[in-house]
Amino acid sequence: MTAQELTEAQQRLESLAAEVFGSFGRVDQRRWGERYVRGLLGAGRRKSMEPMAARLGVDRQGLQQFLADSPWSHQMVLAELAWRMEPAIHPAAWVIDDVSFPKDGHASPGVAAQYCGALGKTANCQVAPSLHLVTDAASCPVNWRLFLPAEWDPATADEPESAVLRRRRARVPDEVGHVPKWQLAVDMVDELRCWGLDPPLVVADEGYGQDGAFRLALEEREIAYVVGVRSDTAVLPQTAARTAPPWSGTGRPPVPCYRDKPVSVREIVLAAGRGARHRVTWRRGSKGPLRSYFVALRVRPAGARVRRAHPGEDLPVCWLLAEWPAKEPEPTKYWLSTLPAHVPLRRLVRLAKIRWRVEHDYRELKTALGLGHFEGRTYQGFLRHLTLASVAQAFCTLERLCPPAPATV
Repeated sequence: MTAQELTEAQQRLESLAAEVFGSFGRVDQRRWGERYVRGLLGAGRRKSMEPMAARLGVDRQGLQQFLADSPWSHQMVLAELAWRMEPAIHPAAWVIDDVSFPKDGHASPGVAAQYCGALGKTANCQVAPSLHLVTDAASCPVNWRLFLPAEWDPATADEPESAVLRRRRARVPDEVGHVPKWQLAVDMVDELRCWGLDPPLVVADEGYGQDGAFRLALEEREIAYVVGVRSDTAVLPQTAARTAPPWSGTGRPPVPCYRDKPVSVREIVLAAGRGARHRVTWRRGSKGPLRSYFVALRVRPAGARVRRAHPGEDLPVCWLLAEWPAKEPEPTKYWLSTLPAHVPLRRLVRLAKIRWRVEHDYRELKTALGLGHFEGRTYQGFLRHLTLASVAQAFCTLERLCPPAPATV
């Protein structure tokens, strides 16, 4: 990259920083915010405070003070970022996911022995749910939460006094407690809607989609979804109907109910058989078209939570999508979706698979932009670091979407 190209890229970064840091009350805060993002984008493998300050040629304490103690709202930065990126990306979906950060100690906010996706097993780590604006061509995380395990909440911890002490050291706000991840996901969706954005669709893996409360919350908000579920998720066929036995004329009339016993999504797809499969190509990958076989059925989710939410009513109908590769004896993945009955199968599959773009986000954020390099011990500092890493990733996304015009001779 030539000196002129570097200068132009710096100007574009300054322009983005001016937008997303516009809520900062002081000029020096905006300057520190732009410097921090520049440090995340710059050279060097380690993007923690000390090496970034050294590469930027700035005072480490100034950078630290900006991140940990300076009075600014990371939520306002995320709102500005969402407003900037929504028209740039034109998202096909809002994707809910989470990322984990393995830790050695026990002082970092939210750290506990829990499932760590980065390691594929239970380990000492932090977990941060995120919400991304996504298409197959681009994406950007625009909201974050930190999951606090039960042991970090005096109301749910086995040792409340220890939880109080850990929270005080990590400066966890009093109003922040142990909340299920699915509820954190719904809170992020609600926050974006409060910012004036409308979800085209919500996509999530089975870690969220398996919870009936998450799906019901989206349905209550009239938000369509495509979410992963486990193979044992209970459903009824679309044709199932509520019936009542004949009434003798004495006593209370019998209440209509479903007489069929719910079955698992695995059982209902296997019963449909291989003949129900369709070969679908949903996008082109780096090694050519991505294809597999899928079964799509109309079903009624019939878990206990769903039945309690619809007493005396017909259970709602939705799509069950199952991926059943040619050489596999049974399906390997399952999704439920409230997309319309007339949705083309290829679109349904493409949206179910669109989470691949978020995996690209996490890879770029972790390997190039220092997402997991925060070494502070405060709740606010952690979320601010994630927010500024999102700004850095947004800049990279904008550069890819709108590359500078080639110089003319």
